[in-house]
Amino acid sequence: MPVAVVTDSTAYLPPELLHTHRLTVVPLTVVLNGAEGLEGVETFPADATRALGGRRVSVSTSRPAPEQFARTYRDLFDAGADGIVSVHLSAELSGTVEAAQLAAAEFGDRVAVVDSRSTGMGLGFPAVAAAAAAAGGADLSGVRDSALDAISRTTIWFYVDTLEFLRRGGRINAAEALLGTALSVKPIMHMPDGAIVLKDKVRTASRGIARLVDLAVEAAGDAEVDLGVHHLAAPQRAEALLEALTARFGDRLHDVYVSEAGAVVAAHAGPGLACVVVHRRPPAAVAD
Repeated sequence: MPVAVVTDSTAYLPPELLHTHRLTVVPLTVVLNGAEGLEGVETFPADATRALGGRRVSVSTSRPAPEQFARTYRDLFDAGADGIVSVHLSAELSGTVEAAQLAAAEFGDRVAVVDSRSTGMGLGFPAVAAAAAAAGGADLSGVRDSALDAISRTTIWFYVDTLEFLRRGGRINAAEALLGTALSVKPIMHMPDGAIVLKDKVRTASRGIARLVDLAVEAAGDAEVDLGVHHLAAPQRAEALLEALTARFGDRLHDVYVSEAGAVVAAHAGPGLACVVVHRRPPAAVAD
């Protein structure tokens, strides 16, 4: 068995990618009004959306326990893995990377933990790149470097209807949330260095979608690209976003993955989320 690749449930990878690349997923925990559930196993986007629509709502998330990671790593080594690269959502948003590092310490240099500094397909693309390198016979260092290279080529932008859910979850400061509320604007966010930062403000959802497209094209530069498109209880927005992106990128667009964001992101972004993740292909991959 080559180097195994582990990621977490916030990558929101389509099932076919998980299967094809033999990725192992460790789920985060979502707590809805006191009831705990593993993301993607026991708790799904619709559960979080319903909870967030209630008058009295308590929604929170928690990282996997270090022992959960350690158990996963042991199982993979028992199955014959030579090493493990564990790629996870931004340490600025969650303690998941820390939990993975605590577990990895048990295995010495046989486990490498990588902070994607992102989430959604911003995490998914690096995890897939690592798995592809592993399948190609790369050693632990090579698999880790493939993940890091993909991170450097990946940019995430997203639109939310309100900053309130991000404020509640502590993912942005109160001043940013107050600014958005006071001006009745729709925020566009991005994640430089792994933290969620307000990039732009628009007046309507349609302008938000148009701005996401402009930012995606700008982030791509002249590169050939793969795209991830996420939404939360807003499939029409995802369709409009994908249609506009397809028209703008034309022949430069290769693989596209569309999925609904899971309960962890739902808890912090709220319904109405629309997101685009741009993965710039390395020049050698253009001929694929």
